[in-house]
Amino acid sequence: MAEYITCQDEKGSVNISEDVVAVVVGAAISEAEGVAGLASSAGIEFFGKKNTTRSIKVQFEGEKILLDIPITVRYGFAIADVAKKAQDAVTSAVESMIGFTPVVNIHVSGVAFDK
Repeated sequence: MAEYITCQDEKGSVNISEDVVAVVVGAAISEAEGVAGLASSAGIEFFGKKNTTRSIKVQFEGEKILLDIPITVRYGFAIADVAKKAQDAVTSAVESMIGFTPVVNIHVSGVAFDK
């Protein structure tokens, strides 16, 4: 069962699913230069395939969103730079679309070579 983060005011509440957060994160990650894809236990899940957001771990702690995102980096890119760009892209996307500043942990799980 998906968890929700709740935003409540005098008009009522808005509940945002962790699945929605994962989709926002996946879209932001796909735009970060040098990221080959999201990593999973089965290997690399390249963008464009279904369920690429399954490897993104989303946790809610009060009004905090904690994200653990395993990625693979394209060969030839500086790993630390790519991870920082991915972190910045995710933070910006989550802040603008969901309204919360997340804690973003990027885990570089591999390097992908062009075919």
